[in-house]
Amino acid sequence: MTSSPKKHIPVLLKEAITGLSIKKSGIYLDCTFGRGGHSREILKSLGPNGRLISMDKDQAAISSAEEINDKRFEIINSSFSQMGEFLKKKKIKKLDGVLMDLGVSSPQLDEASRGFSFQSDAVLDMRMDQSQELTAADIVNSYEEKELIELLFLYGEEKFSKRIVRSILNYRESTGPITRTHELAKIIKQAVPKREPGRDPATRTFQALRIKVNEEIEEVEKALPIAFDFLKPKGRLVVISFHSLEDRIVKNFTKFKMETDLIPKYIPIRANEIKLSSVKKVGKMITPSIEEIKLNPRSRSAKLRIIEKVSE
Repeated sequence: MTSSPKKHIPVLLKEAITGLSIKKSGIYLDCTFGRGGHSREILKSLGPNGRLISMDKDQAAISSAEEINDKRFEIINSSFSQMGEFLKKKKIKKLDGVLMDLGVSSPQLDEASRGFSFQSDAVLDMRMDQSQELTAADIVNSYEEKELIELLFLYGEEKFSKRIVRSILNYRESTGPITRTHELAKIIKQAVPKREPGRDPATRTFQALRIKVNEEIEEVEKALPIAFDFLKPKGRLVVISFHSLEDRIVKNFTKFKMETDLIPKYIPIRANEIKLSSVKKVGKMITPSIEEIKLNPRSRSAKLRIIEKVSE
């Protein structure tokens, strides 16, 4: 008897849609369709002349998006860092809002064969775009000691990175390539001397590998300025992140955009010569309610930030 698939619950759905401040006839971009929770809600808020473009590099997400029969909607099979070239091809010069829901989607985690999770045993894969060659197994079995340590420390913020990497290298030398999720999780558990309460010892290593396989940090760093440039004045950029690395990039980007010219005291200058900030923060960072976390425990680390473009 097979279990029925888990119902997909979009994270911070109401807050994201409110943050976009949707105009009925606006043009919007959902950078990560996933299973379409946010996209479908945006469509509900649009009028007959509105338009939504969604993107995803996961073919399973594209298949799900093809179920939407709506002339206002179209799906693009690509990573969101490529949004600029696709928008230009479609002769879209400006957007009213952009939603970026970062990280791995629940369906990707729930489908054991994708190898994102150590909860089920599967091939060590972790590719969001299954047409790419590089897998998590390739990294685990080919990277040198220094590269692996840096990877786990930087992308997993793993303080036991040296211990874990030594165990991986010892296993590679004594047993052979590491090809399964449970195999790697077991190696990590044996290497970590103490556990964080409520967190599996393999969590940080799996996060680091997933981020590297899918170039998640590079994607966000490339995409934020492109998305901002495409926004109309008063257009909104809404970003949901799930770990501190992503959130830090969003915070730093916002801070950079909010900088104004620093004028020394007593220097005479006209008000119209002062460079004004091109962006403003909308409200404070939003996190899921206790009720949402109870319904969807995976939402517990989510952070939502909203910025509005003030001027070109």
